[in-house]
Amino acid sequence: MKRRDTTLLVMIVVLFGLSLSAILPVNTNLLGDDGLTLGLDLSGGSQLLYRADLTRKDPNVTDDQAMASAIEKIRRRVDEYGAAEPSIQKQGTDRILVQLPGVQDITRAIRLIGDTGLLYFREIELDAGGNPVIDSTGNFVFKEEPATAIGTDGQERELTGQYLRSASPDFDQFGAPIVAFEWNNEGAHLFEQITRRNLQRPLAIAIDEEIISTPTVEAVITSRGQIQGRFTVDEVRDLSNKLNSGALDVPLELIDERDVDATLGADSIQKSLIAAGVGLLLLLIFMLAYYRFPGAIACLSLGIYGAILLALFNTFSSYLTLTLPGIAAFILSLGMAVDANVLIFERLKEELRAGRTLQAAVEIGFTRAWSAIRDSNITTLIACLILFWLGGTFGAFMVRGFALTLSIGVAVSMFTAIVVTRTFLRVAVSTRLVTSLRAYGVRS
Repeated sequence: MKRRDTTLLVMIVVLFGLSLSAILPVNTNLLGDDGLTLGLDLSGGSQLLYRADLTRKDPNVTDDQAMASAIEKIRRRVDEYGAAEPSIQKQGTDRILVQLPGVQDITRAIRLIGDTGLLYFREIELDAGGNPVIDSTGNFVFKEEPATAIGTDGQERELTGQYLRSASPDFDQFGAPIVAFEWNNEGAHLFEQITRRNLQRPLAIAIDEEIISTPTVEAVITSRGQIQGRFTVDEVRDLSNKLNSGALDVPLELIDERDVDATLGADSIQKSLIAAGVGLLLLLIFMLAYYRFPGAIACLSLGIYGAILLALFNTFSSYLTLTLPGIAAFILSLGMAVDANVLIFERLKEELRAGRTLQAAVEIGFTRAWSAIRDSNITTLIACLILFWLGGTFGAFMVRGFALTLSIGVAVSMFTAIVVTRTFLRVAVSTRLVTSLRAYGVRS
């Protein structure tokens, strides 16, 4: 056995061992310690469809720019929310589709995503004598317009969340949840003027036109402040998230809300596993019956192929989401994984019938089959690339999942056919493990 074949055999064994360590032990999470990341159709979750009111956008930006900015800010909010593999896509000219796998608290998600997230301050109304205006219930009356001050450029500006440097959840001295925020230099300059002229007066803090709290200004404040209220820890975290992600450029209207039941995903997985098992069994029977010893090698390579593919999905579960069409692509790729082996083995049989030795037939068989293997797989990869692009363009996320899974399967199948199967055959021939032509499907 040549040194090259020995080295490759060791590498294959190590790779197979690493793949098994990534997917074992099998548990209820579908392989490995953390399990595969399942898409919305398998794990359940929520799907939200929003319509953006583009008539209320900044006239200085285009519709596409306003939508792109809104999508990016929604993505930041959802990422902070913690949804696994969320999907946020533009549909048409004014709609945004948000898919949140595994999300149970849909009310909180709707509030987090759809709220504009605009922070501003409102000062109290003063009468002609400079005294605070009190309503019939004895509460202060606050101005509708945001508080303003003179900016560093000498222009009057509203103090809003656009000047925030950061916002974070915190607790006050009594252990109550609050939002601590910090202004940038311009915001600190404006806030200092506003707090100075409102000393010993209430100053309303408003988010999306809703007054959150009305603290009394006890001292002049510059760069740092806090938002107090009757908040829960989750509300403080979500408010900080909204402020950090920035105010949405356009108001969003929720026009469709759907919950996907996780039991549907469990049933789909069960039926898919049955289909995969039946297909795999028939495939193994055919390869063993028709190609005999090379067929057995192909079955062994197929096992290594499956282990590597599952290990990739398990290891990179943060980036690869398994959907129902993805499972279909995985089952399809099982059949395609032996396609290269069929081409190689047919070439091998032709060379043996022509009187070649086993070693020469193996090398020539692989060499002459390579062009057909290369072209067929490249064609499939091009089709996957087109499907992936079209799925993203038209918001067909299931199509993208199918294309991505199939393309990964094709790439791994090329590796197992050209490297794994070839190495096993070379080792078998060089060690004279099986020399009978009948074992290779050729009558002597």
